[in-house]
Formats: sequence, structure tokens, C-alpha cells
Amino acid sequence: MTVSIRAARREDVPALVRLFADDMHGGHADTTDPSALPAYLAAFDWIDASLTNAIYVAEHEDELVGTFQTVFGRSLSNRGAAHLTVAAVQTRADKRGRGIGEAMMRYAIEKGRELGAYQVKLASNLARTDAHRFYRRLGFEQSHAGFRLVL
Repeated sequence: MTVSIRAARREDVPALVRLFADDMHGGHADTTDPSALPAYLAAFDWIDASLTNAIYVAEHEDELVGTFQTVFGRSLSNRGAAHLTVAAVQTRADKRGRGIGEAMMRYAIEKGRELGAYQVKLASNLARTDAHRFYRRLGFEQSHAGFRLVL
């Protein structure tokens, strides 16, 4: 399957929201309810204006089939090393297993190299065992335990 990756545009937001709302494991309360669209658009505008955040979409035959976000950062530890975090990785449910996720992750890894990151990192829901196998196949190693506090 031929997949192209490009920066997301504001007009992509409704399709992106449908991807997130269709995610059974996400638990993020995403919804396609039209009353929620202004919040999604405001978030997109904030991310789009950021110098360190980016949202990308994967397309196949002019259809949006996946998305991911990158966050470029630097830590004072590790001698100030830069890192790229990949988040919100989604492939349309009816298109999974066709190389879209791999194309997106390879793009993100290359973006990390271009930016001079020493590592690409991501977090994945514990319930996503298929995704964990996928990330390992791409060379990612499970190295940390994650915690969160919902506010």
C-alpha cells in the first residue's frame, strides 16, 4: 500500500476526531459530537502554532488513513540531549495491517534524526498488546513504567 505522510491541516480535524473517537482502547472520551469541534479546533491551532509540536496525517489514495503527533524536547539531564516523543498514533480500523503504522513510525523516526534527537520515545496503553509487538518489531525497547494522574 502506498502511503504518503504530510503535516495535518485544520480541515483534517473532523477526520482526525473520527479516528480518535473510533478507538476502543483510548479512553480519552473523544467524540464526533459537533458541539466538541471548537475544542478540537482550538487544540489543533495551538499545536499548529507550536515550534515543538506537530501533527501528521497518513493518506492512501487521497483518504486520511492514519495520524500521529510529535513533540520535540530537550532535557537538562543526559547532557541536554534532545528527544522526540511520538503520541496519538492512530490507524483507521479498516486499514490496519497494511503498513500504514510502519510508514508513520519510520517518518517520525527520520524526523527525530533530522532534528538531532538522541532517541524517539512513546507511551502505549497497556491494553494495546498488538501495538507493543508492532513497536518492538520496529526496534523500540520497553524501558520505563509510566504513571499518570488525571486532573
